[in-house]
Amino acid sequence: MSESPARISAVPAHLGWRLLALVYDAVISIAFLFMVSALSLVLKPDHRPVEPGTPAALLVFIALWAAIGAYAVVSWRRGGQTIGMKPWRLQVVSPEGNRPGWRALMIRYTVTSLSLGVAMLWCLVDGQRRGLHDLAAGTLLVRRQT
Repeated sequence: MSESPARISAVPAHLGWRLLALVYDAVISIAFLFMVSALSLVLKPDHRPVEPGTPAALLVFIALWAAIGAYAVVSWRRGGQTIGMKPWRLQVVSPEGNRPGWRALMIRYTVTSLSLGVAMLWCLVDGQRRGLHDLAAGTLLVRRQT
């Protein structure tokens, strides 16, 4: 009598699943764009948009980057996934399958955002489908099986 193999509960996520999640999360990011922009209008004495190329414009850009980063990092830390990852059953985990630490998640966000997402393409050649941001952070993006 042969035993059935153990059921795999998660597999490394391929690029297509990652891109689908990014589409959903782009909608969330638009909300952050509106919130940061509105806050910048409220805080400016003349309530006018910042001029491109000014220190104020750089500050607004950094605030937007930080707000989206906080959303991603906090989401990954709490449940391993952002809202865009939930429908596709994607989850960020450590190599042991545990919840990654804050530092690793911040590295993951920083590398992928500074690369403008190009770091994800490494998952096309990596055996475990890790992007460069996953390699730098020591994380893995998996797709949970049902």
